[in-house]
Amino acid sequence: MEFTLEVVVFWILLVDAIGANLMSWTSGKMWFQKHFRLFSRYFPVTKGWTTYYLVLVLWIGVILYRAGQLTF
Repeated sequence: MEFTLEVVVFWILLVDAIGANLMSWTSGKMWFQKHFRLFSRYFPVTKGWTTYYLVLVLWIGVILYRAGQLTF
């Protein structure tokens, strides 16, 4: 596998999207709101937004895979 900038950014975004989904679908949402009050007002951890974020990141992964830059 070739580690281009696009592939590295994709993997970082994928880990972030999975972490955000785990936080929104479990009790991590309360922890986030408690410890990051100001940030959570502008970027709320909701199931809809984090799922949409994960779908967009997976779509980028499909594009990279079809372009031949992402192989497994």
